[in-house]
Amino acid sequence: MTTTPDTSSSILIVDDMEENLVALEAVLGSLTQKVVRARSGEEALKAMLREEFAVVLIDVLMPGMNGFETAANIKGLDQTKDVPIILLTGASVDPNYAYRGYTVGAADFLIKPFDPWLLRTKVNVFLDLHRKNRQLAAQAEQLKRLLTSDDRPGGEGPPPAPATAATATGTDTGAPSAPPVVSASAPASPTAPQEFPDPQHRPEPGHQAGHPPIPPEGPGAPAPSEPLPQPAPPAAGDASRLAEIAGQLAEVELLLRDAKGSDKERLADRIAELEASVGRLMVSRGT
Repeated sequence: MTTTPDTSSSILIVDDMEENLVALEAVLGSLTQKVVRARSGEEALKAMLREEFAVVLIDVLMPGMNGFETAANIKGLDQTKDVPIILLTGASVDPNYAYRGYTVGAADFLIKPFDPWLLRTKVNVFLDLHRKNRQLAAQAEQLKRLLTSDDRPGGEGPPPAPATAATATGTDTGAPSAPPVVSASAPASPTAPQEFPDPQHRPEPGHQAGHPPIPPEGPGAPAPSEPLPQPAPPAAGDASRLAEIAGQLAEVELLLRDAKGSDKERLADRIAELEASVGRLMVSRGT
């Protein structure tokens, strides 16, 4: 059974000796990753600018640009600064080589001859890290597209329709209108409704309480058949009484409209109070 190589994560090996490159390819062959060769530091930099690598293995002792200089140049480029580097060197090395390698940004330092299993394990760690970083980048890009998209995820419904003229005025069936304004001097009735129906469809108040119907007020009221006499302008004190009587009239109108059973006695009392107020107003005006 053959395994398909994962071409998304390549490995770059850099060495000036052919036998060392062959040995590295043999050790890394079981990882099923694409392995790219480079015979010098300059060739390694060109290869890294052409494609993406998950990890780079560089021999320290090379003519021209050695491994330390190659690693420093790789870390100095924005495009390649995050690629992990493993430095490889011979047995007779300077004790300061490891410190110098970590100083230039190398992730690990191995001395030849190295254990093939150890090398594969270290390289495989960087391969897994590279794959996870690419997955996180793809998920972050997908989340960014969802946040900036005009479409609403989650199946949200369309926005509510704008209110029409009928619903704004409260004439539509079931549409609530503005609550009634009741005078501060008259207590609110517990049976008073919370909304006004259409004035043209409400019942005649006189048929419920046994009193003559009160002519409707407001913009929807029909015009009187005969012109009413215009009273003289009230004085300052009469204006407040008229406002109080107007509030009582509004409350009586509501009670007459929804009166049932024992509410009739309350209606009678309210009407008596209204009549007394009208009488006092007439006396004060000298009529």
